[in-house]
Amino acid sequence: MLARLALFATLIVSALAGPLAAQDQLPPAPYAYRQLEDPAQEAKAQELMETLRCLKCQSQSIADSDASMAGDMRNQVRLKIKAGEDPEAIRGWLIERYGDYVSYKPELTALTWPLFAAPLVLLLLAIMLLRRRFTRGVGDND
Repeated sequence: MLARLALFATLIVSALAGPLAAQDQLPPAPYAYRQLEDPAQEAKAQELMETLRCLKCQSQSIADSDASMAGDMRNQVRLKIKAGEDPEAIRGWLIERYGDYVSYKPELTALTWPLFAAPLVLLLLAIMLLRRRFTRGVGDND
């Protein structure tokens, strides 16, 4: 009985492993590693791609990453630029699709304003504490 279960589990794993391995074996998208023919359009695409984070690498932009997902994203950016779409519209589409994390240029929204305000609040708190400490120390010496 145990041998049958082990055989069944092995068959299931091998049946599922094939499609998963095949995903990385697909050929890259047409514009993943090929630039646009129009230099002005390619410059727009490059500028945008440098501000978008690779979701797999996370520490590289999609312009620098060799991950297949970054290649697919580069392809999408180039196709949309070639079709005449505005880079900010493309950024919005990618943020809508993948979330705010995909952009290296976060926008101030109702959800992100605390992230922008927290450093200022901490800086003001530190200044107040230091001022209080130094003014108290100076006054005590008299």
